Amino acid sequence: MGKPTDLVQGTLDLLILRTIEHEPKHGWAIAKRIREISNDVLKVQQGSLYPALYRLEKEGWITGHWAVTETGREAKLYALTSTGRSHLQREVAAWERLSGAIDLVIQQA
Repeated sequence: MGKPTDLVQGTLDLLILRTIEHEPKHGWAIAKRIREISNDVLKVQQGSLYPALYRLEKEGWITGHWAVTETGREAKLYALTSTGRSHLQREVAAWERLSGAIDLVIQQA
């Protein structure tokens, strides 16, 4: 059986989009926020995070721009685009359907 931190295929994109829904964040802050919200269960590695950010940017769902962070370092901040916001809404609805169906099977099987 997989480790609890293994993410279902495609779930990382959903988590990233949701994490930057309200304010832009740099990669490290995205990973940190996901870890914090999940009570240290989901730990996104850089080897997974940055290719996902690149892919999301290429799809047009996020944009990235360089800025100085609160610590005075330069980092690329990622923000949700309007296309990304629409995609996120569809993905959240799909996730809710899927997780609800899985829960039904677990509870009733």
